[in-house]
Amino acid sequence: MSKSDKNHNHSHQDQSKKNIKIAFFINFIFSISEFFFGFLFNSVSIMSDAVHDLGDSISIGFAWFFQGYSEKKQDERFTFGYNRFSLLGALITGVVLICGSFFMIYRSVPRLLDPQPVNYSGMFWLSLVAIALNGYAAWILSKGTSKNEGMLNLHMLEDVLGWIGVLIVSILMNFTEAYRLDPILSILIALYILYKTIPEFFTTMKILLNGSPENVNVKSLANSIKNVPAVKDLSHFHIWSLDGEENALIVTVLIDPSDIDKAREVKEVIAEIAHESSVKNHITIEITTSKEELEKGYSHNT
Repeated sequence: MSKSDKNHNHSHQDQSKKNIKIAFFINFIFSISEFFFGFLFNSVSIMSDAVHDLGDSISIGFAWFFQGYSEKKQDERFTFGYNRFSLLGALITGVVLICGSFFMIYRSVPRLLDPQPVNYSGMFWLSLVAIALNGYAAWILSKGTSKNEGMLNLHMLEDVLGWIGVLIVSILMNFTEAYRLDPILSILIALYILYKTIPEFFTTMKILLNGSPENVNVKSLANSIKNVPAVKDLSHFHIWSLDGEENALIVTVLIDPSDIDKAREVKEVIAEIAHESSVKNHITIEITTSKEELEKGYSHNT
């Protein structure tokens, strides 16, 4: 990796930590405020959202910690480095989002049957402040590219949509006192968040389970390697993602014994093919001249 690439990655990591830190403080401070105003306005929905936002804050705090921990250099304990620790933050955030959405549905259904009056004037002004704060946090996180920032952006999006619903309901209740609109909107928002979060959750799980990267055509990459001049066959072809952004590749290729002097050239060509297929920094290519060694994964020293 060149010096400019390292500086770019370092700058990107610093910005990710800064974005997550801002989201954490916005969510934590506002969730505490929600408990106070929920009690003041006698609003069960605001109190429920306060519980949900506090859960968000806890998961964002974890994500903040893991984002920094993931930047530790490789050592004898984790020879690939600590990149994957950032995925734990994304996974915890996904779990909290999914559980929180089901909790919103659970609390909203009874209020469809027995709607409760609330201080809609207080809800109106609080929702304006909430939309501004959460909208700012969502805008910051939308600029990030890490899995953590992507999942946390869903947090902020959920809160923005939720408070837009509160704003609309507060305006409508001011004229009609149709309190049943509040739980209806809450259920719709929860279903939308589940629709957006569950695929992201399973994508994160796939990375942790060493699934093939989404941005790599595995079959095409394998065929391109097979088509390299002097390559007769390949085995032990493994490709996975370290953290959703960096990919790794290991492959053993078979060449004819008469082409052993071309081994270095073959490796360079395969490395270039891998680089063009979004595998940039972690490429291991083994060369063998024996079919038996190919099947066992042995390599010829070159």
